[in-house]
Amino acid sequence: MSIALENISRRAALKTLGIASGLVVAAPIFAKGVRAEAMGTAGQLENSAYLTIDPDGTVHIFIHRVEMGQGSRTGLPQIIADELEADWSRIVFEPAFGDRKFGDQNTDGSTSIRKFYDAFRAAGAGARHMLEQAAANQWGVAASDVEAKNHRVHNKVTGASEDFSAFVKAASKLKAPAGEALKLKSKPDWKLIGKPVRNIYMKDIVTGSSTFGQDVRREGMLFAVAARPPVVGGKVTSYDKGAAMAVKGVVDVVELPELSLPASFKPLGGVAVLATNTWAAMKGREALEAQFEGGQNSTYDTTEYEKTLWASIDGADTTHLNRGDAAAAIEAADKVVSADYFVAHQHHMTMEPPAATAEWQGEDLKMWVCCQDPQSVQQTVAGFVGKKPDEIYVEATLLGGAFGRKSKPDFAAEAAILAKHAKKPVKMVWTREDDVHHGYYHTIAAQRVTAGLTGAGKVTAWKHKAAYPSIGGTFNPAADGPGSFELGLGLLDLPFEVENLRVDAGSAKAHARIGWLRSVANIQQAFATGSFVDELAQESGKSTVDMWMELIGSDRQMNPTEDMPNLMQGEQRSSYSNYGEQLDRHPVDTARLKAALRKVADMSGYGKKMPKGRGMGISVHRSFVSYVACAMEVEVSDGGALKVHNAWMAVDCGVAVNPDRVKAQMEGAVVFALSHALHGEITFENGAVVQGNFDGYPVCRIDEAPHVETVILESDHVPGGVGEPGVPPVAPALANAIFAATGKRIRRLPVKDQLIA
Repeated sequence: MSIALENISRRAALKTLGIASGLVVAAPIFAKGVRAEAMGTAGQLENSAYLTIDPDGTVHIFIHRVEMGQGSRTGLPQIIADELEADWSRIVFEPAFGDRKFGDQNTDGSTSIRKFYDAFRAAGAGARHMLEQAAANQWGVAASDVEAKNHRVHNKVTGASEDFSAFVKAASKLKAPAGEALKLKSKPDWKLIGKPVRNIYMKDIVTGSSTFGQDVRREGMLFAVAARPPVVGGKVTSYDKGAAMAVKGVVDVVELPELSLPASFKPLGGVAVLATNTWAAMKGREALEAQFEGGQNSTYDTTEYEKTLWASIDGADTTHLNRGDAAAAIEAADKVVSADYFVAHQHHMTMEPPAATAEWQGEDLKMWVCCQDPQSVQQTVAGFVGKKPDEIYVEATLLGGAFGRKSKPDFAAEAAILAKHAKKPVKMVWTREDDVHHGYYHTIAAQRVTAGLTGAGKVTAWKHKAAYPSIGGTFNPAADGPGSFELGLGLLDLPFEVENLRVDAGSAKAHARIGWLRSVANIQQAFATGSFVDELAQESGKSTVDMWMELIGSDRQMNPTEDMPNLMQGEQRSSYSNYGEQLDRHPVDTARLKAALRKVADMSGYGKKMPKGRGMGISVHRSFVSYVACAMEVEVSDGGALKVHNAWMAVDCGVAVNPDRVKAQMEGAVVFALSHALHGEITFENGAVVQGNFDGYPVCRIDEAPHVETVILESDHVPGGVGEPGVPPVAPALANAIFAATGKRIRRLPVKDQLIA
């Protein structure tokens, strides 16, 4: 495995590798069609290069996405290697540094495979065709008479074969096939796509030889921690620099730039302590006894704020989806069912807190950051150190968890500022308490769902209203309540064939940094929807599976925009982003949703009689253009002790490039979602976070984690997301299981002590 340490040009990189006559293949990032483009080593590289082949046949695959356990740096090479017919043992995996020539490097939103599946297939297939053509030219036969297999090109006429190395030089001079000339392998011929392949970092991780953000060391490096304002927008008023400097190992105390709102990805300000070791830095911070004034958010109190959310639910509506007349249908219904749902602020709680190392070598800045997007680091840091983004070398280390937190590089900017001041390498270390106190939190949310039913229990109307601070508030103080991009994560695409359907939003201002957390607004919206379907089933005397099927209705491909009204007097239309995908490529497909639900019901034996105190719940949700259903079995003692015994997951993510990683992601999603659903609550008092560590914000321990069984539904659809779609159906399945076991409805997350008698 090779990780570049110098921000050098592509041509220089090829010379350094000794492949002046090697084959370089580039593929477009946002191609409308599938094509590959060959570049000689003397050619200027215009597009993102994913693949080179040395004269000796060694394959270099450049992986532009980061690794945080999800397996992107294994799955992407699988795609190229399969199309190339490369020998996996002869591949050098080259994690790419931050550079816009690689296109989008933000490893977020479950996009790595689904956004680059075509491009990586094109890169591998293009190189394979070029090698085959070079061999055909050399042997004097038609290209159709040669075939690449397992790092060799075979002559089907004579039976002869040669290693790739025999044709690399000649192939590098050929024009790459494009359009229909580029032939991709058919599914029966796949050898790596769709097969379990061990994570390329597995050995390093289990032997402790891998490098995470906290592991980086540079010669002469100083360690930094900071005392930051506890309230977003607050300012330092006093601190004792002399007391901090008196601590052995402390070498400097530096004020960080004050935060000017909006917060965006900027540092929060405060005072940093630089020392020769982390312990000295932390003791120096204690000695500072820094004091702060709160600023405009100093009155934020989540207990009081919840009241404003419910007032917003009761207040004026902004309608984002409208089909029929839900209000009139509810008024005319034989029975009306309504329920309120609440989700507290949640936090990422990555096992590795943020860390960034910066080193100036003259005017050159180099950084090693546990980040999800090295380009975002470049863009954020540049404005604070007087550099252009492209002038900053950023290497993404392995990430000890991320979940969206590490796509926000405020901590990296702190490291760069301090290294420039100290004229030495500086590692900015965030402690667990720093991470909890100064995060980008999942929003606090209130929702009300109301349905009208006939006497026979058929739903004739569904009205859903949500009020919560928007992620947009972190970047634009004018943001007021959820936007279409957030409502589009599970509400604007409600898959229900209900004649009268309406989705509204209420106003809500942000008073903390609101950020995306694994599966984003799907968390609260799937919780409310999946729970309410179960409530309707109980009211109607139907099974929850039957109620889902009735609501979803016919097999069809939906276009949510058809029911979206104009906003702002027609000047702006409510939009449906479909997770950044075109609906013709990734439609909202109700047949796939129902198939996932049927499968998980069958796996779990849903509906079977359960012993006293045990119950089973079920839910299903489409997110990140994949379909996941969850069933969960729980036991609740007479005293209210909860045990989650089993979880079943059925996932249709299109082509599963690495099934082993898909199953791992579903297992991880269950534990992640349960951690937040059972325990996760961030509260604010006087504008500051109350919790500080795992004692106040627990995550599931081994004895709390259920047995998880996952089935991947066979699919020929193009790949969908995997990292996030497993999370949304877990909380409603849990809540429904608790009701089945106890008769008690859970309409608030986290569950915490709600079951204690």
